[in-house]
Amino acid sequence: MTSTAPRILFFAGSAREGSHNKRLAKLGERIADANGIPATFADLGDYPMPLYDGDDEERSGPPDNARKFEALMRVHTGIFIACPEYNASITPLLKNTLDWISRIRSPDGQKTDVYKTRVFALGSSSPGGMGGLRSLNAVRPVLELGLGALVLPDQFAVPRAHDAYDDHGHLKNKDAQESFKALIQKLARAAHVLHG
Repeated sequence: MTSTAPRILFFAGSAREGSHNKRLAKLGERIADANGIPATFADLGDYPMPLYDGDDEERSGPPDNARKFEALMRVHTGIFIACPEYNASITPLLKNTLDWISRIRSPDGQKTDVYKTRVFALGSSSPGGMGGLRSLNAVRPVLELGLGALVLPDQFAVPRAHDAYDDHGHLKNKDAQESFKALIQKLARAAHVLHG
């Protein structure tokens, strides 16, 4: 990776095929790519992990898929997470993924620094009128306080998601599409500053 080419990873905290947040993450990857920002979409459904258990960790260490996803995060300088809202909070899938990755250690025994050395941005897409804002408020302290991550203050929410996307996966509201593009560009710039 060169210092002039920030690379952005997009993923959603849901593995459901029809997930509105997976749709948002895929759209983000396409917007980044269309604007010359190298980007990758990842599906957490391709990285299944058992529910975090300290006894399991002591016996076997973090699962291989946690190691693979941490390695994927490591080759990107910016990370966008689309955060579904479950009962006004973070999804179990997303929390479990973040927790397992936090347990990765290098060969010399040091905890992973992947959270502290990347820039994060958050978004959400929900059928409700608030667009999943409560999930964003739940995920932010996990990243910032729990994991020491740098999270952009800007965030993006898509309310009434059932009718928000056109047949090509773009947002029907062009102002919203432009706002999402601006957040992605800001994430790329911040990643460049951090790693440039």
